[in-house]
Amino acid sequence: MLLGMTPDEERWAEAIAIERAQGADAERWIADRIASLVLAGDQAGVDRFIEIARRVDALRAPGKDGQGRQLN
Repeated sequence: MLLGMTPDEERWAEAIAIERAQGADAERWIADRIASLVLAGDQAGVDRFIEIARRVDALRAPGKDGQGRQLN
């Protein structure tokens, strides 16, 4: 756990950091990471990066609240 964050907060922080570091290549970078984790047999890592990928998608979705709900 990072600095006493909840797991959900950690995933958001990771998604933001990856988005900033990778920019337009963030989705490909995450997909490559997931593929490596699959090959390594690391299911927990795969699950973590799938959650991060969902958050990166949410960050890029205009008018959404990060949970897939439309903002007013």
